[in-house]
Amino acid sequence: MRTRITLACTECKNRNYDTTKDKKTHPDRMEIKKYCPFCRKHTMHKETK
Repeated sequence: MRTRITLACTECKNRNYDTTKDKKTHPDRMEIKKYCPFCRKHTMHKETK
């Protein structure tokens, strides 16, 4: 079963992306490098609640 998660920028703390993940294969929090439109550059995005 896939669960919905929200990704937040680590620099400006804005929540930019919604995605899904499988908790069975990825039990810990996700970190992805994605584009932040507020910072106008690629930054690390972490999973938030």
